[in-house]
Amino acid sequence: MSIVGTHALVTGGGSGIGRAIALALAEAGVAVTICGRRREALESVRHQRVRSIVADVTDPASIAALYDEAQAARGALDIVVANAGAAASAPGAKVSLDAWQASLAVNLTGAFLTVQPALAAMTRAGRGRIVFVASTAGLKGYPYVAPYVAAKHGVVGLMRALAVETATSGVTVNAVCPGFAETEMLARSLDAITAKTGRSEAEARAALANPQGRFVTPEEVAAAVLWLASDAARSVTGQAISVSGGETC
Repeated sequence: MSIVGTHALVTGGGSGIGRAIALALAEAGVAVTICGRRREALESVRHQRVRSIVADVTDPASIAALYDEAQAARGALDIVVANAGAAASAPGAKVSLDAWQASLAVNLTGAFLTVQPALAAMTRAGRGRIVFVASTAGLKGYPYVAPYVAAKHGVVGLMRALAVETATSGVTVNAVCPGFAETEMLARSLDAITAKTGRSEAEARAALANPQGRFVTPEEVAAAVLWLASDAARSVTGQAISVSGGETC
């Protein structure tokens, strides 16, 4: 599958890793549709090949409308990147049912709803790329984010199930699993740590840094997605690729 001239959907494309993925795909010659709930953030992503649509990945009707509008404007989707996600921090004993369900809704159900409409069409076409942006939290445990960890483990399992289903179809299904990355989500985590523990920001950053002594960049995650979308990765399916500076060794 040549990537130039294809059409990609990137959810959560207005900021952080999603924004970097959208811009990397656009620079590679892909027509990119991004979506998210914040119009202002979406419209800040400026590239001639990027078009934005406001949508909520937890709402099936919103996803259906997103697909209809995106494909009417730019043709069938060849690449779908399920990136939208959110994390909140609390001890497991204090997680409310509402918080649990909200995390699963955006991180797991939202990922499923994002890719489901593409599966049949890609299979009929005999080509397609589905990439989930999971997390190292889908490969290991972290304290105080139990709903997020559970949801991201679910995303990795979903990816593997769909990879088996589509293995003979020309469609590949994979996940990238970033560690802590230099994004708005990291900034919020650092703020929470400093507020709750009294540590300085430098101390908080050192506590979260990967074995390389740093954080991954959104552009590094985008590079992995770009490779998975390319012809070079046509034999790669069912894989959870850790982009984490050795955190999951």
